[in-house]
Amino acid sequence: MNDVQPDFTDLSRQNKGRLMMDMVFRMIMHYGFWFAEVRHQMGMDAALDMMDAVVPRGTDITMKRMADILDFELKDGLPEAVADMDEDRLNELLKGLAKNWLVMDGVWFQAVEKTRGMNDAKRCNDSCWGMFSPYEAHAIKRFLNLGDRPGLEGLKKALNFRMYSFINTQSIVDESPKSFVFQMNECRVQAARKRKDLPDYPCKSAGLVEYTYFASAFDPNIKTTCIGCPPDAHPEEWFCAWRFSVE
Repeated sequence: MNDVQPDFTDLSRQNKGRLMMDMVFRMIMHYGFWFAEVRHQMGMDAALDMMDAVVPRGTDITMKRMADILDFELKDGLPEAVADMDEDRLNELLKGLAKNWLVMDGVWFQAVEKTRGMNDAKRCNDSCWGMFSPYEAHAIKRFLNLGDRPGLEGLKKALNFRMYSFINTQSIVDESPKSFVFQMNECRVQAARKRKDLPDYPCKSAGLVEYTYFASAFDPNIKTTCIGCPPDAHPEEWFCAWRFSVE
């Protein structure tokens, strides 16, 4: 006798909502595995080139299907509600996305720390930045249409479009035509620790990977030097500072 398997249409409305969110995360993981495997077998440059082909096509397919199912209009490829959204609300939406990105990053860190300890959490975190920073540099170059080697002026623009730039306060100090200093004046993570009277989180190992990989992927001619980053001592006006230069 064959057992009759339950059908998703029999689920309650609440469980269908839970299943929907679970499916969204499955999709994110599946696409991430695709990128990781192409990167592993064919190299980072090939994976990024293929992603350039995948993202616009996949976005177009997804938006059209969701518009049909949820009965909303598209305007220039965006849901009409987003395309016509009030500027202030749209800015808050962008900030909210960046905050969620940072929160989920922390959730991953805490999950590893809780089960495997701080050293493994920091090791995974640093390795993750080694993969994410080159991708983010590539994505921003593509978004801003900056070309292959935009130099220091291009890097200045790009630093204002990183995920961190939506939620932290940062500044740039020009030194010469061949160098500038980037300062993280207000860091959301460190500020939260400060409010709890906790010492700075020692993020230098991650920062060395994050900023060096971002700059070199953005333009191989750019060199990154750490001026200071926790656990280094630092002045009140910034938590970390980095010098970007070209020979």
